[in-house]
Amino acid sequence: MERLELEVSKREITGKKVRFLRREDIVPAKLYGHGIDSIPLQVDTKRLKQILAQAGKTDLISLKIADLKTSRKAIVREVQKNPLTDELLHVDFYQVKMTEKIKAEVPLVFTGDAPVLKSKDTSLLRLLDSLLIEALPDALPHNFEVDLSNLEETDQAIHVKDIRLGDGVTLLSDPEQMVVKVVEARREAVVVEAVEAEVEEVAAEPEAEVEPSAEE
Repeated sequence: MERLELEVSKREITGKKVRFLRREDIVPAKLYGHGIDSIPLQVDTKRLKQILAQAGKTDLISLKIADLKTSRKAIVREVQKNPLTDELLHVDFYQVKMTEKIKAEVPLVFTGDAPVLKSKDTSLLRLLDSLLIEALPDALPHNFEVDLSNLEETDQAIHVKDIRLGDGVTLLSDPEQMVVKVVEARREAVVVEAVEAEVEEVAAEPEAEVEPSAEE
């Protein structure tokens, strides 16, 4: 993937006054990370939309901050939008250390045509849309491809362990979890209910300790 660069500048306006920035097609943002002070930023809306469309939440972005001699390597951590207008409200960038692994949710992209779907009595049940992984910043994949072309029979499934991750990537999701499954069309609702019940049962179990985020 091509190198992504984004010019930003430090932001002096904070609080409710940032609405005046948005009126000028400027989006308020923030850069944070381990061992650094949070930096309020602002960025041109049009250019930011272009970067977000390319980068998602896993690709490295070189932030060129005005008045600073060196750029900062970062990934998009959170994007806030107006739910009614889809207007960009705020973006959080997380500064990475190239020698430290980070955790990330990587989206799944489904490719190929499943031969079994040529039958009108079958449908494809998609149960996952991303995987949780850990990797060095420059090894973070943009997405994972899930090839559907080998699905030829009813009840055939693809599990997390069947997805090729690539070098330097550690899987944190359950490898036995189903990603997609071929089901009879009339059985789809029953399968969904069974999966939801299983998810609720797992959610009811005691949670494991989670490593605090950088903001915490």
